[in-house]
Amino acid sequence: MNEFKLLLRKDLFILINNLKLILKNPVRLLPYAAFVGYVSFIYISRSRNRVENESVNMDEVNDALAGSEKVDYIFQSITGGITLLVLAFFIFQLFRATKKNVSFFTMADVNLLFTSPVSPSNILIYYMVRSLLPAIGGSLIFLAYGGSQLAGTFDLTTSNITFMAIGIALFFFMLSPIKFLIYTLNTKYGILPSIKKGVFSMAVLLGLMVLIPGLMAEKFWKGMFAWIGSKWFDFFPIVGWSRGIFTFLTHENPWIALGFILLYGMAFFLILKLVILHSGAYYEDVLDSTQSNEEVKEKAKGKKQMSESNFSLNAGKKLDLPDFGTGAKALFWRNYVHSSRQDFHPLFGLYSLIMVALGIVFAVLSLFEWFPHQVIYGYLLFLIFIYFIAGMGKTNVGDLKKPFFILIPASWSSKFWNMIKLDVYQMLLFSVVLIVPTILIASLHWALIPIFLFCMVAFYLTGFSISLSTTVGFDEGWDRKLIKPLIIGGVLIFGIVPSLGAGIFLFIVSKQFVFGMLGISVGMAIVAAVMLNLTLDIVKRVEFKEV
Repeated sequence: MNEFKLLLRKDLFILINNLKLILKNPVRLLPYAAFVGYVSFIYISRSRNRVENESVNMDEVNDALAGSEKVDYIFQSITGGITLLVLAFFIFQLFRATKKNVSFFTMADVNLLFTSPVSPSNILIYYMVRSLLPAIGGSLIFLAYGGSQLAGTFDLTTSNITFMAIGIALFFFMLSPIKFLIYTLNTKYGILPSIKKGVFSMAVLLGLMVLIPGLMAEKFWKGMFAWIGSKWFDFFPIVGWSRGIFTFLTHENPWIALGFILLYGMAFFLILKLVILHSGAYYEDVLDSTQSNEEVKEKAKGKKQMSESNFSLNAGKKLDLPDFGTGAKALFWRNYVHSSRQDFHPLFGLYSLIMVALGIVFAVLSLFEWFPHQVIYGYLLFLIFIYFIAGMGKTNVGDLKKPFFILIPASWSSKFWNMIKLDVYQMLLFSVVLIVPTILIASLHWALIPIFLFCMVAFYLTGFSISLSTTVGFDEGWDRKLIKPLIIGGVLIFGIVPSLGAGIFLFIVSKQFVFGMLGISVGMAIVAAVMLNLTLDIVKRVEFKEV
């Protein structure tokens, strides 16, 4: 017991020191004050609207909703869809646990506690229980924002907010002990194949729970969430328990929520006993993961550059590439080497194949009327957004992180083209392989083929131009951090948003998605042209020392 008191006292001293640092520099509280003010404003305005709308006879509305089969399908789809996403995240975390251990510590804890005369089991117990506090804090921040959005629909009482926060917090809290137990059992007994088979079997079982009721229904999308969206799925461990606690907002039965909380408590006690029983000398096991966590924090703070081996499928691949030439072609060669190590082929790899397969699956399901065409349209827009983000992140990796490429003896236009040439080839190949079979299978408008190709390139070039102009145009890191959000905001407000507005207007008028995409592509053609001209001008001026 004295050891636990000692650990608690250490954390109290840390908390006091952090509060003193905040008092010395109260400016740090301004972002939090702005967040609280925004949430409070949204909550008050939504609550007023809800009170005004309560003048309607809600009994009649509820009776009408109860008799509406369409509303039941919508609610079931929303509930099941969210549950499916959480299940996918849960299974992914279980799979990661077979490859890498989780750590409850920092390097400061390693240097201080691991050399102290404190029982390793007591240190582990204390830090596992203490990890509940960050989970509660994160859930409260999430509910502060999400609850303000729901205030216009639901009456968010203290009990509602409390149970919702507990449901989210316990889910994320339980992930770390489960992952720690999986890794511990694997390292001690070498049962990795069995664990992987168990995780894979669970994934297949959950997939069948979506597929079977979907095939049994008249339309696939109406039945796919019939099982995982039902109330009995609340008894599914971890994910279902959290859903049963969180949905206190709708069922308002405290005994149900308390029952699931009790199940969480029993599960944590069992996992804790198993961890203490099998962990043994765990110091060496958690040291590697603790160092990895510290490196991630340093990269997030900008103290350490991001490694190009992140997400690489062929990091150790030996390459035998032809001579690409000299001058600006060195940039193309550099990107080609990086892409060759990133995936199994520099032009079209596993990641591209997975995204193409998803598009074709959606098209096939749409052909059999299991999914509406809106799912395909949403997926295409999602891919365009992904490539826009990829364009903005291009300069965060490798040689483009600093504008040294301006020293290459070649014209500025040649250097710019060689920087993006491989990406353009990849985008065009991926887009053609995706959009052509999707259009043919789902019988969509043929004009979507060139429009989609153009939008992919235009959004990517816009994102790349935003990032490159700040990287090249400003020498100081703080200047880049301050100016880049302004440039992004300007492009969004005066470029991308008007383009999306034009597309939405044409879609409303014509009621055809192809005309909406046409409006977006015309607007983005102007935005991309302006940003490219600005970026090339900045590169040229920097090259000749004019700025």
